Amino acid sequence: MGAGGPPSGGGALSARASAPTPGRHHRTVPVHPGAWWLWALALGTAATRTTNPLLLSLLVAVSAYVVIARRPHAPWSRSYGAFVKLALAVLVIRLLFTAVLGSPIPGTHTLVTLPEVPLPDWAQGIRLGGRVTAEGLAFALYDAMKLATLLICVGAANALANPARLLKSLPGALYEMGVAVVVALTFAPNLIADVQRLRAARRLRGRQDSGVRGLLQVGLPVLEGALERSVALAAAMDARGYGRTAQVPAPVRRTTAALTLGGLLGVCAGTYGLLTAAGGTYGVPVLLAGVAAALAGLWLGGRRSVRTRYRPDRWDARAWLVTASGVAVAALMFLAAARDPAALHPGVVPLVAPSLPLWPAAAVLIGLLPAFVTPAPVPVSAPVPAPVKEPS
Repeated sequence: MGAGGPPSGGGALSARASAPTPGRHHRTVPVHPGAWWLWALALGTAATRTTNPLLLSLLVAVSAYVVIARRPHAPWSRSYGAFVKLALAVLVIRLLFTAVLGSPIPGTHTLVTLPEVPLPDWAQGIRLGGRVTAEGLAFALYDAMKLATLLICVGAANALANPARLLKSLPGALYEMGVAVVVALTFAPNLIADVQRLRAARRLRGRQDSGVRGLLQVGLPVLEGALERSVALAAAMDARGYGRTAQVPAPVRRTTAALTLGGLLGVCAGTYGLLTAAGGTYGVPVLLAGVAAALAGLWLGGRRSVRTRYRPDRWDARAWLVTASGVAVAALMFLAAARDPAALHPGVVPLVAPSLPLWPAAAVLIGLLPAFVTPAPVPVSAPVPAPVKEPS
């Protein structure tokens, strides 16, 4: 070949190597955001069925591993650490309240005796100070860990699910309500990102970024940015016709309202039947009928929405596996709570060390499945260096 001609086959080989294959593209498609929320809420539901600190710690470890392995590189995915700090604050506050205000749990192992403040007669049953027992602190710790685990599971959903894609996947009847929910859910991640950005800027300028003074000086720009973002969001929603509905006949509107209201009442009645011993026979049929009526009402209500969807997210096999793993953990925890409640709710009087039940712990480990069946997040690409020109 001449000096100015193309290489013999090298360009074709590089083009074939750089062309994306269908399998590779399929592996990089993110999972449906609704699957992440269902998985996280199922883990949180499992946490409500136990006060065993070992099982609750295992649930936290499972959610943390999945978040570390599958969290995308986006600003809204950095809120998981804030939810962990909030959970730790819940634990500390609950223990402080138990130490200062006392606990209804009787105990014999006194850790410390605080000075007790005498209260008037109308404040009977309330005390300030006094004995702090190990049994009371253990009961408060077990109960607070349940709420802390639920908060961490919600934080995992915020870190894994893209809120914009979640809004796009909602039914048309829930679009307006979904916008409000998504805006509320993205408030915490955007606020945390703004605080981190402003603190980093203050450190680069050699200014104080910690303490009360630093917090006050960071708070005003954060509030100003939140106000500007709200105004921009309102303008964008108005420009895109938010709230505009199509003309629907009156009989369709009445049928939609009747199905939706009747379905919600059926869901409430069926749930009440499942939770009571007397309503166990009619609970499941009424619940299923209520869910079917509510879904039919949502489908009819979607006819009022005139919006379209660009590249809608598909609920594929990986989304089913993610959802099924969380539902399996919740279902097995419900079964374990019914068969062996003593293992899932360790006693504190007398004070004994909690034990780890084997098969409920194995059930919790099913929640690790999304870390292996979902695609890894796309790493931030490094800048490509400029080619070095050779001397002629």
